[in-house]
Amino acid sequence: MIPWWGLAVFILGANFALWGSIGICRLSGMLVEKVHARRAARAGLHGGAALADTARSRRKAARMPGWDRRRRASPLTVRDVAVLIPAHNESVVIEDTLQAITALVPQGHVHVVSDASTDDTVEIARRWGAKVIETTSNVGKAGALQEAIERFGLIRRFQVVMMLDADTRVEPNYFAAGLPMFNSPDVVAVAGCVRTAGGRHLSPIGRILVAHRQRIYAIGQRVLKFGQTWLRTNATHIVPGFASMYRTDVLPYIDMNPPGLVIEDFNMTFEIYQKRLGKVGFTLSAVAVTQDPDNFRDYVRQTRRWAVGMWQTVRRHPPRANLFTAMLTLLLMELVISSLLYLLLPLLLIVLVLPEMAGAIVHWAPFAEVHLAVASHMKLDGMLFGVLVPDFALTVAVTLLDRRPWLLLIAPFFPLLRLVDSAIGLTSIPFGWFSASTGRWKSPARRALPDAEQAAPAVAAAAGPPTAVTPVKPAAVQPAPALQPAPVMPSPPEQEPPVQAPAVRARAEPGTTSSAS
Repeated sequence: MIPWWGLAVFILGANFALWGSIGICRLSGMLVEKVHARRAARAGLHGGAALADTARSRRKAARMPGWDRRRRASPLTVRDVAVLIPAHNESVVIEDTLQAITALVPQGHVHVVSDASTDDTVEIARRWGAKVIETTSNVGKAGALQEAIERFGLIRRFQVVMMLDADTRVEPNYFAAGLPMFNSPDVVAVAGCVRTAGGRHLSPIGRILVAHRQRIYAIGQRVLKFGQTWLRTNATHIVPGFASMYRTDVLPYIDMNPPGLVIEDFNMTFEIYQKRLGKVGFTLSAVAVTQDPDNFRDYVRQTRRWAVGMWQTVRRHPPRANLFTAMLTLLLMELVISSLLYLLLPLLLIVLVLPEMAGAIVHWAPFAEVHLAVASHMKLDGMLFGVLVPDFALTVAVTLLDRRPWLLLIAPFFPLLRLVDSAIGLTSIPFGWFSASTGRWKSPARRALPDAEQAAPAVAAAAGPPTAVTPVKPAAVQPAPALQPAPVMPSPPEQEPPVQAPAVRARAEPGTTSSAS
């Protein structure tokens, strides 16, 4: 007989317990550091232990591929950051994105690459003072990013590049919280903390889908991502591309646009760990708000695209004897097992409930054997306490943490959407393993925010951190000067030359390439 707690472990997963425990260790260490810092301040000390730790970290980072001696000990500011926004027909949302980001970084640091857009994306970006280039054809997000980094000369001009999706609004505290993660020299990328854009204007189906995503984000970031990005045990499977920051000196070593992949962020993260370029930082305080699909068709396409992209990346990167491969192996095994188990639960429930509704069916020989086999290992109360109760407990936890009581009203729909996610995840494995993609994209249906929500970023920015700059008002459209390709930066001393990404080849693509990144 499978106990209810055993079923709960299968549903919640070993990763939940493992990285949640490591996250508690990380949180405890942060609290201890704060106490020591306060005591040192009272004693008139100036962080001698922290300086020693930084020196050791710099010596270790100097042995990593991609180390650039330009990395300095002084903290980075927004003056060191270039913002790069890839966009393909994003006229509905890109103005809100530009309004939020130009309130935080200098106007000349914002760059937009339009990947063969056919709407007003380019004109809107130029009105907001961004530097804009256009690709000659639709090359996909990864191809557009790679081309823009070279043509804008970002590696030569900046210490950090922020890759920002066109539907993502950066909150005022993002850089104040995220940039200090680079104070550790071996941190080469910083992942943002995502929050999904909701609102009363959504349809009932849209609110359910967006709430489900927000619950996934809230749990995954607070439990998994927070533990996986502790610098002592650093191994996370993805730096999400909605709002991520990378040191420019490691970008030449990352094969950003290899052929056959549908998305780029899994691959870039794998490259960091498998090439030993450094570590990934993450803080819950560096928040950006992004749009998630509010209709079922786009939700399925985007979820499937993410799943296919993950398996394509796993196929591309052979396993190695390191912590990252161990973490990834556990994650994939658990993903497959929990998805299979979750899809079996409705069938098991039917087998257990039918005799209560139609007792005569127990005497039907084929069903009687199945019922006996299931009933000997599973009970209805076990399914209740092992599946539904833990799932509802997670919803209650997210409700309290995010202060969204209306999530409790949607709680009955979350197990159904987990069934959908499980089916998508399992059916995506053969597509990810045996098919290749072009990387070309088509965003899901975008939604313009109500006036109150559009004004929120600018209002919040006015009370932002000291590093914030005055928001820029859109100017009249001016023709942008032609940009010449920037010279390719030489490799750092005593390092192997960077791997150049081959041109993207058009291949037959699964039906998942028509959703957002």
